[in-house]
Amino acid sequence: MKDGNFLKEHNARSMWHPMAHPADSLANPPTIVTGAQGVCITDVDGHEVVDAVGGLWNVNLGFSCQPVKDAIAAQLDRLPYYSTFRGTTNDCVIELSEELRDFFAPDGLTRAFYTSGGSDSVETALRLARQYHKIRGEAGRVKYLSLKKGYHGTHFGGASVNGNANFRTQYEPLLPGCTHIPAPYTYRNPFNETDPERLAQLCLAALEDEIAFQGAGTIAAFIMEPVLGAGGVIPPHESFMPGVRDICSKHGILLIADEVITAFGRTGSWTGSRHWGVQPDLMCTAKAITNGYFPFGAVMISEDVAQVFEQDETGRAAIGHGYTYSGHPVGAAAALACLAETKRLNVPENAAARGAELFAGLQKLAATYDLIGDVRGGHGLMCALELVSDRAAKTPIDKGTIGKIQEVAYQSGAMVRVSGPNIILSPPLVLTADDVQTILSALDKGFAAV
Repeated sequence: MKDGNFLKEHNARSMWHPMAHPADSLANPPTIVTGAQGVCITDVDGHEVVDAVGGLWNVNLGFSCQPVKDAIAAQLDRLPYYSTFRGTTNDCVIELSEELRDFFAPDGLTRAFYTSGGSDSVETALRLARQYHKIRGEAGRVKYLSLKKGYHGTHFGGASVNGNANFRTQYEPLLPGCTHIPAPYTYRNPFNETDPERLAQLCLAALEDEIAFQGAGTIAAFIMEPVLGAGGVIPPHESFMPGVRDICSKHGILLIADEVITAFGRTGSWTGSRHWGVQPDLMCTAKAITNGYFPFGAVMISEDVAQVFEQDETGRAAIGHGYTYSGHPVGAAAALACLAETKRLNVPENAAARGAELFAGLQKLAATYDLIGDVRGGHGLMCALELVSDRAAKTPIDKGTIGKIQEVAYQSGAMVRVSGPNIILSPPLVLTADDVQTILSALDKGFAAV
């Protein structure tokens, strides 16, 4: 390993970073993380902080989950790789498939298609949705509906259903036939509606209106996050996702739940769909499925959708899609160990308890600092602060000020994530009450500094 001086000198010189301007990375070199233990990370200078980002929403069990590390090492010794393309498979992925079938049974999901991560899972779900309708003889169902502010990865399909222009504009033209409806975002919405329940009904009405305009027979699927994550942690009213489910069922439209972030306990429930009492047709998972220790994902498929494929006699159900690393044995071993540890620790219970403490603490900060325009959370360990320079006008804060808050918070003990005017918090689900206070204290010092 090169020494710290070498790393600092060459930081960002020979690589481009995701979601960053290359020139900005050169002018403001990224933090160099060299170690991690529990819920804390250590940088190249030996400075240790609580990671309130949880890696990237994915390190639910922390950075030192020994059973997962042991499973990866053992599988590398036994079978480091083999393909699951037609005609071959591996023992580990068979075992994982049965475990996932049991885990997702309350969500009505009984089959798995394996991917290399969240963007892959979204791409897979979009493709399977179109194929499902073609098998059934409705080849005209090719369009997708989604939410503004929603985030669904960075492949062309995912970017096309993304509801944030930052991930779209420089790559257009994207996939045709993708339409976005207003998100149930109470702080900012085109209806100027601040009541969450009323806003949910207005957004559902907009969905019905868009389906009528497009023609239900042209729409393959509606994709949504149970709680919008990267868009700024936007939890809908409890009536919203059940309402979406009812509308989709009425019009023969598949409901894809993008649970790359919310599956495996982050919302305080085992899945985000289960949190709202909804059974989707397809569910995208990744991130916490291996705790971030191995690139891996799975699209879970409902029994009804599975039967359409498995009972097909036309030949249309042959799946012409897959990845070299679909069902990777090392990823499957990591997922098995991760699932066992997730259930043993009952992480949703801790996520709900610590999330409530974090949300309450953020509300107290908002009562102190006028820069905080909105506090969002209350559903497990997913929270966000939307910062403004003028509360009455809801003017978004400038980049320099929010950057200073992030910097001081880091020096004071917590890594937090900045996304536009939002500070997003998604710490590991094994967080303690003391860790919550460390995060809140660090943020307090960050706001005090500006």
